[in-house]
Amino acid sequence: MQIPENLEQAVAFIKRAHTPTVQVGVILGSGLGNFVNEINVEKEISYNDIPHFPVSTVKGHSGKLIFGEIAGKKIVAMAGRFHFYEGYAAAEVAFPIRIMKLLGVHTLLISNAAGGVNTGFKVGDLMIITDHISFATVNPLIGKNEEAFGPRFPDMSEPYSKDLIQKGKEVAKQLNIPVKEGVYFGVTGPTFETRAEYKMINLLGGDAVGMSTVQEVMVAVHAGIKVFGMSIITDIGIREEENTITHEEVLHAAAEAEPKFSAIFKALVKAI
Repeated sequence: MQIPENLEQAVAFIKRAHTPTVQVGVILGSGLGNFVNEINVEKEISYNDIPHFPVSTVKGHSGKLIFGEIAGKKIVAMAGRFHFYEGYAAAEVAFPIRIMKLLGVHTLLISNAAGGVNTGFKVGDLMIITDHISFATVNPLIGKNEEAFGPRFPDMSEPYSKDLIQKGKEVAKQLNIPVKEGVYFGVTGPTFETRAEYKMINLLGGDAVGMSTVQEVMVAVHAGIKVFGMSIITDIGIREEENTITHEEVLHAAAEAEPKFSAIFKALVKAI
């Protein structure tokens, strides 16, 4: 199969630095980097060193690939992700997903910090993503289709694996950690939403809103990777008039909920 040269060079560099056989990929959202403490680390590679790899520019994203093991499963974790609002093209945001595919990843666990739109949510809730709405983002598959990875028109009727959603709910129950379920609404950022936009997103069926994830999931599904997604609700969008939102508050809320998130992801890796 014909692999684009930039991907070939990036993968060749990684394989020279480490000879990974990985099954599971993990992408860590804002403030969720402590999950790496659950990994029996074998190798860390800075994004700066990998040819053609983007670099994280946002506080709360450290910027390295971490190879290791959890519960006997070989994994690669992205400690730091990329966002469209940083100035990257949509395809660049999702570039690491194709790297994971070429390294052997068949399952992707993806996380994010998100604003709660569902009026029944509160700060600190964990939401298993059952679906997403991507109309407010740029599709990363626009342009020449890379036949080596998937079809021109990939089916997105089940972007988040029903089997993994069920497993996620089961491990959360076993751990006695309450979880919500809902639809993630993707936006470009970097501005937080206006009050009118939060209301619109709620009317359109979104339960949470954020500036990441959907582009990565599109490329993963295109490549045949099964996806499980979970949001930590770090702020509430439909709120009292005098309240505002800051990125520091988002990071603080994510850090508070992070131990529960890590416990679920660790148990899910074991259950896969």
